[in-house]
Amino acid sequence: MAGVPSTQVTATALGPWPGTDPLEAARTIRGELGSPHLPFLAELPDRGVGADAVGRTAGLLAELAVDVQPHGWRLVDRPGKDQQRARSALATDINVLADVAGAEDSSADAVKIQLVGPLSLAANLYLHNGERSLLDYGARRDVADSLAAGVADHIERIRAAVPGAAVVVQLDEPDIAAVLAGTIPTASGYRTLRAVPQDEATAAWRRVVDALRAAGVAETVISVPEIEAPIAQVLAAGADGVAVPLKALTTRQWEQLAGAVESGKRLWAGALPANGGPVPRTSELVETVWRPWHQLGLPASSLETLRVTPSAGLAGHSPAAAKDVLTRLTKLADGLNQLALG
Repeated sequence: MAGVPSTQVTATALGPWPGTDPLEAARTIRGELGSPHLPFLAELPDRGVGADAVGRTAGLLAELAVDVQPHGWRLVDRPGKDQQRARSALATDINVLADVAGAEDSSADAVKIQLVGPLSLAANLYLHNGERSLLDYGARRDVADSLAAGVADHIERIRAAVPGAAVVVQLDEPDIAAVLAGTIPTASGYRTLRAVPQDEATAAWRRVVDALRAAGVAETVISVPEIEAPIAQVLAAGADGVAVPLKALTTRQWEQLAGAVESGKRLWAGALPANGGPVPRTSELVETVWRPWHQLGLPASSLETLRVTPSAGLAGHSPAAAKDVLTRLTKLADGLNQLALG
């Protein structure tokens, strides 16, 4: 099987977390997602500039500098205070992770981090003229190359914080449907940017995935929304799997996922609604995964390729509600494991 070896269904979450205290976040996450589950380095966007997903990833870029303008993060000639703030916040988070993991009697076997993928990053970084870097092929290439070059040092810092733990990376592409469909608006809003060709998207992902693998990452998944999810392109890029919400998947998308599972890829299933409404009973959540799985002819034993996640990040929840989501996820994993064992 691709990625971190697993003989059972495990749980993780997508990264965004409520509050502003990285210590509280790390203790909660690692407390709820102990082995065999997958704890993660939380993103705390409530902290402000530099704690957002785009700023956090942009701070890792090699030989590209960024700052913040009213319309968002902009590529600039030299690093300034905004980029330093992003790097400082991330360094604090990694130091906290090291302290919390170091105090554990039994540390988790793996840890996950999140990065914005190269296409959504290009859609949210602006050029000097105020247009998105997604507009320009050369700028798109530079962003992907810079991200690929910048990940090695970051992975090394994570490995040093949790010695012996496998590092798993989730590449987030929240804007990929619009990027591939050509519906991202220009700065003026009067027209849209031309669609990025699918083969270019696959090549950009492959550059980053290859760089992560060279840096010693054990597993890389690309996280995409369910609408128009480019599952085939994700897998063609060499990713170990795909993370996708389950609710609105089409039959064709389920068939693509089934093919991926049969070829040894991982599915991170966004099976638990994260819209803040009532959470279904565990038995109902198990059924939302098992019904299509069974209908596609996949054996129960192949459920071990699954990781279960919320359908979205948890930053909009209260800390108590976010913790409850993690508890429910581990119960869902337990329920699916009972099916897998027959």
